[in-house]
Order: sequence, then C-alpha cells, then structure tokens
Amino acid sequence: MTPRRFLTALVATSVLAGAVACAPRDDATPGLTTHASTPSSTASASSDLDALASSAAAAASSINAPLPGTVPPTWLGTRPLPLRADGYGMVRTTPKELRERRFTLPDTVAELPGSGFAARIVAPAPADVIARSTWQPGCPVGKEDLAWVRLTFRGFDGARHTGELLLNRSVAAPVASVFRELWRQRFPLEEMRVTTRAELDAPPYGDGNDTSAFVCRPAVGSSRFSEHAYGLAVDVNPFQNPYTKGDLVLPELAGSYVDRDPLRPGMLTPGAIAAFARIGWEWGGDWHTLKDRHHFSLHNR
Repeated sequence: MTPRRFLTALVATSVLAGAVACAPRDDATPGLTTHASTPSSTASASSDLDALASSAAAAASSINAPLPGTVPPTWLGTRPLPLRADGYGMVRTTPKELRERRFTLPDTVAELPGSGFAARIVAPAPADVIARSTWQPGCPVGKEDLAWVRLTFRGFDGARHTGELLLNRSVAAPVASVFRELWRQRFPLEEMRVTTRAELDAPPYGDGNDTSAFVCRPAVGSSRFSEHAYGLAVDVNPFQNPYTKGDLVLPELAGSYVDRDPLRPGMLTPGAIAAFARIGWEWGGDWHTLKDRHHFSLHNR
C-alpha cells in the first residue's frame, strides 16, 4: 500500500470508528452501558476528525513533494556570468538550488524501444545530425568519420531515458559498452545530447551539465584542438565533476562539487571510472597540474 493510500485508509477508519462510537444502540448487550451521543460530544469528535484529516493531508503532501535539488530552477541556463580576463565566466558561489543537483531534463531524441539498456550506432552520422553539431570545415576529423550513437541511461529520477552522442566511429562501439556498464551500475546522468554551434557562441552561464562527446573546439586554455574535436573524448555530468585549475572552476557555478566528500549522486564513482579504464580510456581526474574530473579520453589529453 502506498503512503497516500495508507493515510487515506487511516482517515476513513477513524471516521468509521467515530461514527460507530457516536451512534445510539438499540440492541445493547446486557451488562454494557450504552451512551447516546450528545451535541457537544459529536462536535468534539468532528473537530478531532477534522484535525486528523488535516494532519493526514499535510503528511501526504510532504511525502509527494519533490526532493530538494530535483526540480531545475526557472533561471537555469539564462543568467550570463561576467567575463574574466581569460574569457571564462567569473567563478561564483554555487547557488543553493545547485548544491545537491539531481535534475532530470527532458530527452531530446526519441526513446529507443525496449525496457533495458539499448544502443544504436549509425556511421557515418546522418547529415541532419552533423548540421546541428559543431562540425564545420577545418575540424580535425571528417564528418564521414563521425558516428551517431543513441543509447539509454538512467536519469536522476531512476527512470529509463534516451540520449545521443557524436563519436569517432572507431570508438563508438567501445564507448557504448561503457554506458551499458554505467546502466548496470545505476549511475545517473542529467542529460545526454549533441553540443550545438549556438552553445559554443553563447555567453558562459556556469550551470551546464550535458554529458557529451564531439565538440569542435580548442582544449581549455590552449590553442590546439581538444580530444573532443576528434570525437575521442566524453564528458560525464560536468557539473557534479568540475574542471579545476588554479582559481578556475568549470562550470563556473560548480564550486560546491570541488569537495568530493561525501559522494553525491552524479559524482563519478570508482566503478564508473573503471568502466572507461576497461576500454583503455584515461580519466582527467588523475591529472596533476589540473583536474578535469568529468573528462575521459583515448589519448589522455
């Protein structure tokens, strides 16, 4: 029985008990004294039942209320940060709404059939997928070398979701196997989608959390292309697993997740890190001069 049904049953039982107690009896058992209810006793019982019903309703409302951190604030992705001299956003204290982040954002692709883990690889990636990505002439990988990977993942709501990645076709199958393992581990993701050109050109908001792969851009703080620009890297829940170097935190509002103890939902676990290690990928959280905690790559850069 669910908590709501239990409370409803409790109120109903109390009402019935009150009605029985207040009802006059014509067939009193010998030796028992039966008291007919008076107006004052009826009013008292009614007041008690009203109080019980109100308490039960309040308890049911509390049970069904969303947990803190599970509902995205309305301002998510809409408040640009002032820029630093290096072009990144000013690092800010993590807003209270993001300190225990467990959002489940709407899927951006159609659900894959089935009830368990599923993955679909299309190589080369369809033209319409390339068109809405960051690929353009001059990127270090040809569009014909990219694969469109749709796969299922568990959201922070525990439900089955479907997302998409653009990956180098040479690593598409191994990376899909990693996400199969994350599914088995019940590791939650907030969202998984292809990064768009508009996102690259947007001002920094400091609150993004997209699990993604191909992005045609330089590495952070460098003029050379990132491993993402080759489709050979994946970022996992960047907000719960931020990049840090000196006083720079990326995403800029994710400072509360620099503290890795205690482990909170969405933070990378040893099991998740090991899943990437099994296909030969390295973790940026092991780097020394900086920590790229959300970053996994084939060539450790």
